[in-house]
Amino acid sequence: MTTAPAPARVRIAATCRALTDSPAFSLTVLAAILLNAVLLGAETYRGFATEHAVRLHWAEHGCLAFFTLEMLLRLAAHADRPREFWRDGWNVFDLIVVACAYIPFVRENATVLRLLRMVRVLRTARFLPQLRILFIAVSRSLPGTVSFLFVGAVVLYVYAMVGWVCFGSHDPAHFGSLGRALLTLFLLMTLEGLQDAIYNGLAISRLSLFYYGSYVLLASFVLVNVLIGVVLNSLDEARELDNAALADAGKTGPGAAPVTRPGEGHPGELAARIADMRQALDTLERSLSAGPSTTRDRERMTTIA
Repeated sequence: MTTAPAPARVRIAATCRALTDSPAFSLTVLAAILLNAVLLGAETYRGFATEHAVRLHWAEHGCLAFFTLEMLLRLAAHADRPREFWRDGWNVFDLIVVACAYIPFVRENATVLRLLRMVRVLRTARFLPQLRILFIAVSRSLPGTVSFLFVGAVVLYVYAMVGWVCFGSHDPAHFGSLGRALLTLFLLMTLEGLQDAIYNGLAISRLSLFYYGSYVLLASFVLVNVLIGVVLNSLDEARELDNAALADAGKTGPGAAPVTRPGEGHPGELAARIADMRQALDTLERSLSAGPSTTRDRERMTTIA
């Protein structure tokens, strides 16, 4: 029986996938990203940038050409399954970053182009597992962070209004308005200038000690620890998601070894177990079919006796 040759699209996708999944390709792309970051930093030195303007210009175009070739290879690697390309958020992010460099408005605007080149540095997260986990953790902690910011804003507003009422006329530099009070309390959240604030408050009233003490306990310790808890929880979830994604990629990726589930063994061993089970079932069936006749024979012998 002759096997039909695979379509050209499948062959091209398999070849490009083998190239893009190789460690050497990942290291090369990572080196290009770091080189792009070095070039971007070199442009901040005016003397060096002026002296080597032509070389920096061609080096930037070389990086852009390399990133474009990389995206073409990644697109070709998904030629047989294009939907899988768009399901990967990193592929979409990389494609947007590279494609924006060819948009006329972005290409002609030096400021936007430099910002775009800065964004390329974030692509290092794709090739560094721990950094990728941190990015996932930050994205998953956003809902909890928004709730924390809302609670923190309420606490700041309440204490700012109390501070304006109690200390506004005596300390207008820090509590003369709602904005000044919010700024003062926001800086106190980091415990910066707390000693001076307490001394100034004691000069006005001894009750200010309770005001500052309760605020520091609530804002600097309770709320900050809640935020740390949210981030740590998101970090654990990000590790689980990353491990699950790697496990799925190992199961479905090219050249992946067959996964053995608990209770499964070698195909020959499994066939032997099935044969033993069938033999046991046949024996049980014969014993059940012979059971009623033996019972009837015993009853007849008892009657005759």
